[in-house]
Amino acid sequence: MEKESLNKVFSAKMTDQDFRRLSGFITQHSGIKLPEVKKVMLQSRLQKRLRHLNMTGFEEYVDFVFTEQGLQNELIHMLDVVSTNKTDFFREPVHFEFMEKTILPEYINEFPLNRPMKIWSAGCSSGEEVYTIAMTINEFRKDHPELDYNILGTDISTNILQKAVDAIYKEEKTAMMPLELKKKYLLRSKDRSRKLVRIIPELRKKAVYKRLNFMDDHYPVKETFDVIFCRNVLIYFNREKQEKVIRQLIEKLRAGGYFFIGHSESIMGMDVPLQQIRPTIFKRV
Repeated sequence: MEKESLNKVFSAKMTDQDFRRLSGFITQHSGIKLPEVKKVMLQSRLQKRLRHLNMTGFEEYVDFVFTEQGLQNELIHMLDVVSTNKTDFFREPVHFEFMEKTILPEYINEFPLNRPMKIWSAGCSSGEEVYTIAMTINEFRKDHPELDYNILGTDISTNILQKAVDAIYKEEKTAMMPLELKKKYLLRSKDRSRKLVRIIPELRKKAVYKRLNFMDDHYPVKETFDVIFCRNVLIYFNREKQEKVIRQLIEKLRAGGYFFIGHSESIMGMDVPLQQIRPTIFKRV
């Protein structure tokens, strides 16, 4: 009987109505747009949730999601499933070069030595961006050991944040890293057949991670930051939500602080207090 029920779950199909209700719910609560072409993807990714909840069809699941219990308990799991987490070490390297050559020298000239630099990786995914920032600063510190720093990483997915905390990656993910940095900042697994690496403790302890939903009216972040990275996140939102998110982020950015977006993103025409320095690099005014 159990096997028969499991087979029903595996073969569960999502109707167009189920998809419209779920995609609308997801957009409302996360800002993530799911066009009709994403129906098969959503159906596939939610199969595990149906199995976990012992449900045999999407209509039952959708009805559950819209209950108070579903809203409280299932929303986080659903967003874990549907959020896309594509990232790499040293992705869009021009940003890290700009940090090394412009932002860090400016910072040590402008601020006292006892003031740690604060960076926020908003939409940090599994942590590659956070640790790339940390490596960039650490390399700069070879000549400026007085510079201290802290990094906050936030994401909507609790599962992906745990991966960032663990900081364990497949070796292939580090292919773009210079050999010198690999030797300095990565620990290899004792079991070489697993082909895994882990970020060294010195860098891991510089990062703190929190769950954050960009659609929240208030972000649970108290600090003011010197640099905010929000790259390849805005593309999932419509224009109105993009501007709302940017405004809330830069409320936490000090005057003169830097704001990064992804190369496929634009804030052209938005009413936000940012001055463009490079195509995807801005300064808070």
